[in-house]
Amino acid sequence: MNAATLSDRFEIRALIVRYANALDERRFERLDEVFTPDAYVDYRATGGIAGPWGEIRAWLPPAVTAFPHMCHLVGNIGIVLDGDQAQARTLCLNPVEVPLPQGGSQVMLLAMWYRDRLVRTAAGWRMRERVQEPCVAHNVPTHVRARTAD
Repeated sequence: MNAATLSDRFEIRALIVRYANALDERRFERLDEVFTPDAYVDYRATGGIAGPWGEIRAWLPPAVTAFPHMCHLVGNIGIVLDGDQAQARTLCLNPVEVPLPQGGSQVMLLAMWYRDRLVRTAAGWRMRERVQEPCVAHNVPTHVRARTAD
């Protein structure tokens, strides 16, 4: 592997971690530095929506802040480079605190794969597409399960 390839891989990995940290810190404005303005994002595997980045950007803060705590642990990042484009597949383990209707809360565990298409821009690598693929959903409360079945 040459230095340019190593640099690209490092930058893409950093971008994937930046995404996870932005969500967990509720710093949604940082996601504008992760996605291209014309990106397509699909969160349907975990009960979310799919669409262009602008729609997702408006939907994401209220959807995520419904959960008091969560953390996205990303790993097993596979990257395929092709010039100024790349594809990545990343495992995400996401424990989420869910408020319960009767009071209190519980933790559910979501595991998913992110499939990304990335592009090199003047500002560095950005995600042009992110699609979740389901893997494991454990301890999902009934009221959340009913919402994600729609």
